[in-house]
Amino acid sequence: MTGFARRERQHPLGLLAWELRSVNHRYLEIGLRLPEELRASEGAFRQLITGSARRGKVDCSLYFRPVQASGTVEFDAALLSALTARAREAAAAAGAAARIGVVDLMRWPGVVRETPRDLAPLQDAAAALLGEALEELARSRDSEGARLQDALEQRCDGLLEFAARVVARLPEVRERIHGKLRDRVAELGATVDQERLAQELAILAQRLDVDEELDRLRGHVAEVRKALTSREPAGRRLDFLMQELNREANTLSSKSQDIETTRTAVDMKVLIEQMREQVQNVE
Repeated sequence: MTGFARRERQHPLGLLAWELRSVNHRYLEIGLRLPEELRASEGAFRQLITGSARRGKVDCSLYFRPVQASGTVEFDAALLSALTARAREAAAAAGAAARIGVVDLMRWPGVVRETPRDLAPLQDAAAALLGEALEELARSRDSEGARLQDALEQRCDGLLEFAARVVARLPEVRERIHGKLRDRVAELGATVDQERLAQELAILAQRLDVDEELDRLRGHVAEVRKALTSREPAGRRLDFLMQELNREANTLSSKSQDIETTRTAVDMKVLIEQMREQVQNVE
């Protein structure tokens, strides 16, 4: 389910900002981009995200802009002394062409060290800020979910309307097919055993009977609505129900001996396909 959230906060060590994006995905896939200072907290961050989202591709980016260093700077005196001695030796060998730069000496790896910082408070602040961002993402996803629920409910109403249309037309279809069979027998001018004719009509009616398919279709629609109102994750269950709805619509189409009923079955399949695409967005 799609959603977006952003939260930022100023910390004594720098500015923290989370950006969360959620898009459709069959399973839960988490992408994390973290600054080097907070990479050790990746496991804790993933646990927080997993506890909030169960389906979708969730991309989470943490930005950290540190404040300018205000603490003391440490020098490795022994290393600096050794470098200075070697620089003097090189200068003596080079003569007038030699130039010793203090800044160049200080740039040597390990000469200047920044005072170590305690990152635990920063990690705690980032985790707390992530919790707030996840709450905002959940609200965004809930808003999207409400719109999806309305769209699916409308299509459920459409399926029930089509099913009612088929039911209303069944008596006319059966009577027309029975009439065609009787007319065919009359055209042949043959003597027909009426009991045998009644048996054939009963077999034909059984082949054309779609009451069970319509009952199952209505039952699946009821299950879809039940899943939509549940507080539990329903995406995979809805996936299964879409398959079952499509199965009933296919059976209805294959049994149909009436052009209008066939068209209605096709309209049902269009609605079911639209629902199937929307269900991919449901957690």
